[in-house]
Amino acid sequence: MNSSCNSVLNAKPVAVMGGIRVVARIRPQQNSELEKDCIVSATGPDGDTSSQPTVVRIPSFKNENEAFSFQFSSVYDQASTQQAIFDNEITPTIKHLFNGFDVTIFAYGVTGTGKTHTMRGGKSLAERGIIPRLLSSTYRRCRKIEKDSAAATSVGITLSYYEIYNDKVFDLLEAPEKRTMSGLHLRDNGGKTLVVGLTERPCESLKEFEKIYDEANVNRSTSATKLNAHSSRSHAILCFKVTMTTGDDVRVSTASAIDLAGSEDNRRTDNGKERLVESASINKSLFVLAKCVEAISQNHARIPYRESKMTRILSLGQNNGLTVMILNLAPSRSYHLDTISSLNFANRTKKIEIRELENEPITKGCSRAVPTSTGASMHRQPLRPLASTIHNTAMGSKASSKQEDKPAKMFSVYSDRPRNPPIVPRDTTKRSSPLKRPSEADPSAFNRPAKRRSPDRGHGGPSRAMSKEAIEDMIEKKVTDLLATRAMDHTSAAPVPEISEEVQRRLELLEKKIDDHDDEREQGLTFLLMAKQHAARGENKSALRMFLLARDYFPDNAKLASKIERLQRKLQDQRRTGPGSAEPDKRMTNEESRHPGEKMMDSDDKNTRARHDDRCANDDEYRAGLEGSSEDGYDSADSFRYRTKKAKGGKQAAANWIRGDQDTSCPDSPRTKQLLGIINSREVERIRLLQGVGKKRAEAMVEALCGGEEGDGSCQVVVSSLAQLGNVRGISFKTVEKMRSGLVVS
Repeated sequence: MNSSCNSVLNAKPVAVMGGIRVVARIRPQQNSELEKDCIVSATGPDGDTSSQPTVVRIPSFKNENEAFSFQFSSVYDQASTQQAIFDNEITPTIKHLFNGFDVTIFAYGVTGTGKTHTMRGGKSLAERGIIPRLLSSTYRRCRKIEKDSAAATSVGITLSYYEIYNDKVFDLLEAPEKRTMSGLHLRDNGGKTLVVGLTERPCESLKEFEKIYDEANVNRSTSATKLNAHSSRSHAILCFKVTMTTGDDVRVSTASAIDLAGSEDNRRTDNGKERLVESASINKSLFVLAKCVEAISQNHARIPYRESKMTRILSLGQNNGLTVMILNLAPSRSYHLDTISSLNFANRTKKIEIRELENEPITKGCSRAVPTSTGASMHRQPLRPLASTIHNTAMGSKASSKQEDKPAKMFSVYSDRPRNPPIVPRDTTKRSSPLKRPSEADPSAFNRPAKRRSPDRGHGGPSRAMSKEAIEDMIEKKVTDLLATRAMDHTSAAPVPEISEEVQRRLELLEKKIDDHDDEREQGLTFLLMAKQHAARGENKSALRMFLLARDYFPDNAKLASKIERLQRKLQDQRRTGPGSAEPDKRMTNEESRHPGEKMMDSDDKNTRARHDDRCANDDEYRAGLEGSSEDGYDSADSFRYRTKKAKGGKQAAANWIRGDQDTSCPDSPRTKQLLGIINSREVERIRLLQGVGKKRAEAMVEALCGGEEGDGSCQVVVSSLAQLGNVRGISFKTVEKMRSGLVVS
């Protein structure tokens, strides 16, 4: 048994140097692509189309008469099938997988070239990709090996599946809610990169694998871009270990199928914010991969594998196994530059040489040989450095006397270093200086006394035993001290006194009273708000009604009473003066007392006036009361405040000025009188000369003022203010201000 174990341990795997096998595949044209835009073709070595194509031809981007040729191991045109690619390129690697070699298959290309279709494929049998076909062939070979060996050899398959998203590793066999923000970490073990905490599931059959694989693909990060409706936003790595056990021998080999995300041009993909971050991470990892290939091809001393997690896992040139690269190409002219870049990368990749090294088998039950202590191969133990201190030299005499009592050693200790010469004790007596006064006693005459050894610490000293009563007393004392300490630290809270039913009832009544008072106050403030809004729009009658409703909630407010009195007095004055000088809202609502010529406001002018009236008020007394009081409310503490918004720009200022013209206490300016005289003349020729008014607008103004009659001046309606003029149909406050500012007073 030992001889067989030694032969297995001494057996060295044979390393065979080989290159990366590069296979190019041209995807079919899409429905949106034209036949004349197809620029990529597959031909034989000498242009022969009858044999298996191995050359990809593409015209130059600058000169279409010049063509580039790239030769690879195999080239598949647009008519190639999934079955043909698998039978010719992937099936030979299965034999090497069961012979102990690691296999790596990865798809490379820009976005939208069919990498995921090549690796994963579709649901139908003919459209299945490389990964399901590879697992199907592996399971068939496992059953064949077990059948041929009469169950002496057992084969097990373990599956792991993960993705690299934004340069972070996430396990696809776990739910997304279990992921951490930092992802899984990578570690190096024996020249291979391992993912710490990665889930490995055993798969007994192909049906079980398909179930796990479909569930894991749902967790993969995909999204739609302008070039691809199902674009992969991460690099996906599927690994399955094949473990063959024959008696005590165990051989483990690993197959990795990698679906790389494609490089993207954000100018063409029209990516948003989140897609830009993903695209930057994908392009960075592919750029690092190109740097690694360039460094390997030029025999650089440093290969930048660690600059990206994808290159660290892929490890081109360092993985000891078979590597197959499937280059996916798009035939359309819109991918011209991207296709040339991919072909150059694949051309450099095929020149990389790797060692196809067979994995060393592991043997169960074979213990490691223990070297003997004799012979030329004996390992010598180095001696520890001695501590040279004064104390050791002073105690030299005692140590020498004790060494005589120790037994002789049964083994020898050798050192590779030359032996140090024996340490000679130095004379530690201090010499007196002639310049210093001698001390009364020489300190060297007194030796340092040795430490007294405690009798309890000796091995042979009597042990001090404690009685049972002493132990119980000590425990009781410790417990008492601990309870006292806790009682001092955590003082018990004082008990809450119970509240009698009478007190509880009074508290509830008080709370109810406060709540009712708050509700009443809130209702009163609502009436005040509505009153001020009506007053700001010039609706004094509605404002008075709201103020009267609010007085029931604030009966002792003198300011509210003064405002009510002022509004009542103002309404009485308006009734006495008649409908001609009444406010605009009064004239517009009293349809019975209006002259037919005064009905000159349509719905658009009403909306315009309402928007302007929301910003300012036409009641000068009310506005003066708002601005003059620092506490514009009805209580000192919780007063209701209404702040008018300041006019912005000249338009709102003109509207506010025109509305302020309703105040009859202020005489009209000469310019205003001149404008009103021109308007009341009903002469189209004079009105059309005003600034901002043409012939058609002048005719419309005369027609509106005369209520549909001819503009001959027979209409008896007289415009007495600028505000009244601004309410005429077809005339805005801005137009009134423009007409007024354009007049020249003589």
